Amino acid sequence: MRRSYKFLLRPTAGQAVALAQCVEDHRQLYNAAVEHRRTAYRKAGVTVRYGDQSAELKDIRADDPGGQGRWSFSSQQATLRRLDRAFAAFFRRVKARDKPGYPRFKGRGWFDTVEWPKDGDGARWNSTPDDAVTRVRLQGIGHVRVHQHRPVKGRVKTISVKREGSRWYVILACDEVPAEPLPAAGGVAGIDLGVASLVTTSGGERVANPRHLAASADRLAIAQRDLARKKRGSKRRRKAVARVAALHAKVRRQRLDGAHKAALALVVGYDVIAHEDLRIANMTRSASGTIEQPGKTSPPSPDSTEASWMRVGGCSWRSCRARLKAPVES
Repeated sequence: MRRSYKFLLRPTAGQAVALAQCVEDHRQLYNAAVEHRRTAYRKAGVTVRYGDQSAELKDIRADDPGGQGRWSFSSQQATLRRLDRAFAAFFRRVKARDKPGYPRFKGRGWFDTVEWPKDGDGARWNSTPDDAVTRVRLQGIGHVRVHQHRPVKGRVKTISVKREGSRWYVILACDEVPAEPLPAAGGVAGIDLGVASLVTTSGGERVANPRHLAASADRLAIAQRDLARKKRGSKRRRKAVARVAALHAKVRRQRLDGAHKAALALVVGYDVIAHEDLRIANMTRSASGTIEQPGKTSPPSPDSTEASWMRVGGCSWRSCRARLKAPVES
């Protein structure tokens, strides 16, 4: 089976700068590819695909050896595939007459992940096996220290680096991970998912909802008030933004940890678990009405879907290279 492992990175100051520049260059590549597709369709009615843009990468890297040429070719291909999947999802939604959601340009705060599709091609997990400290080698960045808190099983297939606030993480997608069946518990239970209690079992057991956000509300309010008083674009504002983001990230980690422990306790304690069939789509659609008479969140009409098509824009890929050096803001 496949499993993902997520570890905290411990980069040096220079490696942290290189990681940030790597993400930024991939963001600019993504935005240039979006502009290429938009302009080609708008001015010539031509649909540009992943193969067309991937074929231009060699020339782009040769024209910009100190920028795009520093990074792994395969990681740049992965960024273009990411855009291709976004366009495929867009066309699928248009065909289904859902809200289309045309792929957007990525601002500086909306592109935080770079992927290397194959271990050994631009990235190498456990690159210093004789060292007591685990490291991952990334092309253009070096051997970055990893805080590996559990063993990695199976074969590492892809390596991704993700930025979350001021922290950096490495994510490994592994194939051929051996399954580890749990011993039989002999229990059967039905569970109800709620808000007052996170989980209520058919036997009357309750898993409390710890409400981590409410516990951090006072600190968040102080940090957000401090942020509101800062001048936009100032260094102090950037620090205040980082403090607010760190508090939200802590709440997120607490929620994930609590949900994992609650789920593990249920899985270990019962052989069969039945849960209610939550129809999230209907709940969202009827947010301001009923299922029979949906409110404002009902699906768009065919006319609005067609109008979105008219807004689809689309220059040649080569003429968009200038955008690789001029960041595109969303």
